[in-house]
Amino acid sequence: MATVSTCYISASCNRTPHSAHWGRNGIVAFGSCRSVALYRPKVQNGSGAILSMLNGHKDKVNCVKWIQCPVLENGDETELVSGSTDNTVIVWRGKEVEYKPVAALTGHSSAVTALDAIYLPNDEDKLSEIPACLLATTSVDSTVKIWRRKDGEDQFELLQSISQGNGFALDVAWFLLPGTTVPILALGGDECKVKLYVQDGDKFVKVHSLYGHEDWVRGLEFAVGADGDLLLATCSQDCFIRIWRISPRQAKTENVTGPSVDTSVDDEIKLKENTFTVKEKGKEFCYAASLESVLAGHDHWIYGVHWQPPVFQDGRRSQEMCLLSASMDKTMILWKLDKDSGVWLDQVRVGEVGGNTLGLYGCQISPDGLSILGHGYQGAFHLWQCAKTDDAKDSGHWSPAVTVGGHFESVQDITWDPEGGEYLMSVSADQTTRLHAPWIRPGHQTTWHEISRPQVHGYDMQCLAMLGRYRLVSGADEKVLRVFDAPKNFVENFGQLCGIDAKEDLKKQDWKDLPEGASVPALGLSNKAIFQGDLSTQSEKEVHPNEQYPELYFQPLHMTEPPTEEHLLQNTLWPETQKLYGHGYEIYCVATHPAGSLIASACKAAKVEYAAIILWDTKTWQQVTSLISHSLTVTQLAFSHNGKYLLAVSRDRTWSLFKEREAGQPGADPLYSITAYTDKKTSLHSRIIWSCAWSHDDKFFATASRDKKVIVWGQRLDDGANPASSCLGNYTALSTPLNVEDSATAVDFASVKTNTESYMLAIGTESGAIFIYGWALNKPSQWERYLLFDAAISHNLTVKRLRWRHHSGGQSSSSDQPTVLLKLASCSADHSVRIFDVDISKVVSP
Repeated sequence: MATVSTCYISASCNRTPHSAHWGRNGIVAFGSCRSVALYRPKVQNGSGAILSMLNGHKDKVNCVKWIQCPVLENGDETELVSGSTDNTVIVWRGKEVEYKPVAALTGHSSAVTALDAIYLPNDEDKLSEIPACLLATTSVDSTVKIWRRKDGEDQFELLQSISQGNGFALDVAWFLLPGTTVPILALGGDECKVKLYVQDGDKFVKVHSLYGHEDWVRGLEFAVGADGDLLLATCSQDCFIRIWRISPRQAKTENVTGPSVDTSVDDEIKLKENTFTVKEKGKEFCYAASLESVLAGHDHWIYGVHWQPPVFQDGRRSQEMCLLSASMDKTMILWKLDKDSGVWLDQVRVGEVGGNTLGLYGCQISPDGLSILGHGYQGAFHLWQCAKTDDAKDSGHWSPAVTVGGHFESVQDITWDPEGGEYLMSVSADQTTRLHAPWIRPGHQTTWHEISRPQVHGYDMQCLAMLGRYRLVSGADEKVLRVFDAPKNFVENFGQLCGIDAKEDLKKQDWKDLPEGASVPALGLSNKAIFQGDLSTQSEKEVHPNEQYPELYFQPLHMTEPPTEEHLLQNTLWPETQKLYGHGYEIYCVATHPAGSLIASACKAAKVEYAAIILWDTKTWQQVTSLISHSLTVTQLAFSHNGKYLLAVSRDRTWSLFKEREAGQPGADPLYSITAYTDKKTSLHSRIIWSCAWSHDDKFFATASRDKKVIVWGQRLDDGANPASSCLGNYTALSTPLNVEDSATAVDFASVKTNTESYMLAIGTESGAIFIYGWALNKPSQWERYLLFDAAISHNLTVKRLRWRHHSGGQSSSSDQPTVLLKLASCSADHSVRIFDVDISKVVSP
């Protein structure tokens, strides 16, 4: 009766070295919590979006790889492999954004940390619809397992398990030896050497170890050189990259088992080649492995190396070879071979200097070689692109580009802009507050992006609320509420990107009084306001290199596109204007009065005195009253839309309703006094109540509980009343409990009613499922399920909050049927924030 589509997905890359891979099909696959995200960077338009999330793993995804075929170098990938902390490997197959799991491999006894796969051509050097495949996986259980799939079959069989003793293989790589279809496997790990294995019958045998690295080998990858030889790039924590060459030789009777120094006739000292032989179809092939080059340029551990995919022009392969490396020194280097000298040179170096981030875990090159992508400790992507003109490419003019991003820990709370729903704000256990908004451009499709990071904190964030469009209140795992005001630079950029008339918004304030931006002083937790005078002083002052901790990082931006990760961290903070002290433990929930006059907050509590709800006056920023009703943590607060009621739900399995004091009421009563509540006898919930919400007309409110029940409450319909001693007063349960068969963790009412006068509720569960139900007052016992979100677009961990955008979601008229859309935002413990377009045309009259 209703349909849903995904409007926006905000998700970060997992913080592991092998969690992202850019395929020749143009799609970046990356692990995001338990899911595999498919992201297509649109470098031509300066935009991009996460297309879909693949759900199947039960724990964090550590490694992702498209299966590439060395024989069909122009072919787009259709299969993807992912490994997880749940000890399993999943093979996915599909096209565009539709991928389904076709095989699940179980055999490791611990987390899978790296993998690689390769197709095997048949006798005609062609690939069948389901081609033969070899898959190598490495795990914390100190084994490397080799799996094989036969032609035309989906299932893999375990071919061999290679023990690493007390050590670990940190990366694996496949390729086919030149001139044959014999696969070669390279392993790099904590033994500081690279092991080479080749196939001998049904087993793989070690033929050589490549020595040279002096610390753990973190990454390795094969490529075909311009002369047809095989090149292997390896990187290590010793800060060096080594390139090895494996080239065909005539078969010899003896094999050299290690490197040695050979003095030739011309007194040139060089390493003697390591040779090994393989057999295929009765023929013997000999190969020599030697060190080609050592690349020095990084000054910290190197976690990833990646060869540029082959570029074809007029049917011919480009002879230019490029290698990209990523390091914990926060930089990526693009290396190219100088044809004249034969030396590898660092042609391009990109990254960030300073800041509060750690380094990069991995890197990728786009299929056309014009974009490079890195991912780092904070889960963010760093994308640089080169202009397509030859001049710009030769001169190395690379510039940062817009990319996707998101929280890298559980997202705890979200809220819409209260003055029209122009943006969505979110807070997370990753200690950040992020603002998501649409990027509106004439002639282009509107896409959502993170355009500001108002708060980067030192504590895990738990809750937030808005006091108007440009004032934020947030709570974290500290005893303090913090209030932030949007700076002038943000308001200007927000208007520019989102098509909002910023001047109208700022008429209420004097431009001169607004700070330009904010920065975080050294060793501080508060965002300090930066004014125009501070910027002029800063620009005139010469900063000595020894001043390692300058207080002013902010530089005003005039954005025509969403900011990069570096700008988000440094230039989009909001200045902190107030701290509210009064709670005894960590802040857990917060809500604001619709008029912006009051803030209600509560903290974690195990006793009645700590479970009190504190009301704050936003004019004086003082406590005005304390509301006591619960004995354990208040889990959520909600003001009614007219501000007359404040609803609270708690871990003690009860709810309480406070009513605003009427004007002219005598006495010194508090602003709000309790009017109804539940106790052990009257509460219909038997477990923690996680969430509550008001209907758009404030006639009813709903509660959602761990006991799997959702209940709608309201004032009694009959003339009778509850017994005078009843704590419910004039309130009662108006619906029968709705059992959603899982812990109900989030609930919210839509802003419209259906054709049958039913209210629509969105309900989220602990497993990540999202439902939309209809409930009508004239049919209190009949819940009608309008929609269950497909598993492909749902969350796969607890839904923390659901928020309908409470204003017109948009109507598009056509000659056949007008479309009525509402936007529903969700956040989850799976690290993602999502916005859905819900088409309710069939249940609501336009």
